[in-house]
Amino acid sequence: MELRPIKTENDYRKALERLEIIFDAPTDTKEGDESEILSLLVENYENKHYPIEAPDPIEAIKIRMEELNLKQKDLVGVIGGKSRVSEVLNRKKKLTVDMIRELERMLQISASVLVNNYQLVK
Repeated sequence: MELRPIKTENDYRKALERLEIIFDAPTDTKEGDESEILSLLVENYENKHYPIEAPDPIEAIKIRMEELNLKQKDLVGVIGGKSRVSEVLNRKKKLTVDMIRELERMLQISASVLVNNYQLVK
């Protein structure tokens, strides 16, 4: 396949088809180099045309809790008491600056993710 920029959806589909064929090609071979370059072209096209938005702060917390096999009770003392943890995770109350600091420390989630706005549930 001639390597060239992916500009259309048709180009994208063809690139994916070719990449599927050569994906496991050995490195330092012609097909291995083609696979590496084609992967970068596909990634660039996908980032431009199919961006993935970052999760809101509460989703980020829940995802990280799942990754660490944590339960709501594990956040007691970090966010506050049992009822405060429930209120925050159920979007009834907003995160405070102190909660964000503690969550960043405990869950290793960037404060820049935790300070993003999100909707409360009434």
